[in-house]
Amino acid sequence: MSNLNDYLDRSAAAITAMVERDLSAEMQRATDAVVTALSSGKAFLICGNGGSASDAIHIAGELVGRFLKERKAYNVIALPANAAVLTAWGNDYGFDTVFSRQVEAHGAQGAVLLAISTSGNSPSILAAAEQARTMGMTVIGMTGDTGGKLKPLCDVLLNVPSTSTPIIQQGHICLYHYLCEEVEIRLSASPDNR
Repeated sequence: MSNLNDYLDRSAAAITAMVERDLSAEMQRATDAVVTALSSGKAFLICGNGGSASDAIHIAGELVGRFLKERKAYNVIALPANAAVLTAWGNDYGFDTVFSRQVEAHGAQGAVLLAISTSGNSPSILAAAEQARTMGMTVIGMTGDTGGKLKPLCDVLLNVPSTSTPIIQQGHICLYHYLCEEVEIRLSASPDNR
């Protein structure tokens, strides 16, 4: 059994490893894609399973509501949030396509999908990314160390250098809070988006 400080040391080591990996260029590309989509009236769709589903809903809450600035709402949809769609489609057709079906419904060329998977190998996330690519959407992956099978489906990969699911998820929080802040700053700078 470890103590709290040991756990915090492991968490801090993962954050330090993210700094050393330097995801700055990838994050800039992700931010550019989201800002371009939202400023042109396209949707920003987000999907994930389990804790990553909660992260998807968290991100949508920050961007539809507010992160740090008072401004207009943004067109952001957390695909795990619609229980009726998830349970109806999952029951009738299987869980692997519950997100790809919603990408088909809400996506469009020029829109963005943020696909969150700590392993990068979740079938439902892979199917959503494949659907988004067929529609001409930008796919941003948020994963663990290698990116898994999701990596080749991504235009942008934000991968936390860890194989521990909870540590990866903690890294994801840092990444998406920064993304929310940058998107809000950039969109709020335009008079049309205040």
